[in-house]
Amino acid sequence: MIDLNGIAHIQLSVRDLERSRPFYRKLLHDVFGMVVQYDDPATFYCIGGRTGVMIRAAAAEHRDTPFDQRRVGLHHFCFRLRSREDVDTLHGALVEMAAKIVRAPEDGPWAPGYYSVLFEDPDGIRLEANFVPGRGNLDVIKDKPLPPRGM
Repeated sequence: MIDLNGIAHIQLSVRDLERSRPFYRKLLHDVFGMVVQYDDPATFYCIGGRTGVMIRAAAAEHRDTPFDQRRVGLHHFCFRLRSREDVDTLHGALVEMAAKIVRAPEDGPWAPGYYSVLFEDPDGIRLEANFVPGRGNLDVIKDKPLPPRGM
């Protein structure tokens, strides 16, 4: 069995890269402190927190197709933050950015202590950021020993 070490990167196709670039620069670089690795006419890519996020323009024939989280493909993705306060700080930054907030920070049923904010990028792609204390649902798995923290 392979011991998975997370997701290396996520690449999103956006309708208009120049319209989306300021949103992702503010979110990923300014708010999350990720490093901009590529910022050229075709690509915007940030890395940090053991995560990479890339945006590129969708193919020309799909640029008029709006995002629909109910179609086959990406529904949403979620950043893991380190505290409830980080979720609240992100929410404040999203308000300043005039981002569409789907759901303000609230507790959720997904894991003990789950606290999250749900928002959209300029194309309506759903993004979430959460905080779950400890190891969240991993703490309730009883049939498999977990690796030590930091692995």
